[in-house]
Amino acid sequence: MKFTQTERYILSAGVLTALCSFGALAADHETPLNKDQVEGRVEETKGKVKEVTGKIIDDKGMEVEGNVQKNLGKAQKGYGDIKQDIKEGK
Repeated sequence: MKFTQTERYILSAGVLTALCSFGALAADHETPLNKDQVEGRVEETKGKVKEVTGKIIDDKGMEVEGNVQKNLGKAQKGYGDIKQDIKEGK
């Protein structure tokens, strides 16, 4: 599969944006993140990248797969957040 130069730039920008947002989310916490929070954020980021890639290359299957992966990551992250809140007594 070959990409045009413009598609490569867009894909690279999407990957960088996703990675930067992951770092910003991780920096919001005063206490260390638990395993579910980290894995959820990673899966959410991978899903975002896959979703954007699917849009760029006009692959609906990849786009849907990325959306599902992103939402599963959000759910796992939310579970980890709840575990953290219980641990901290919030």
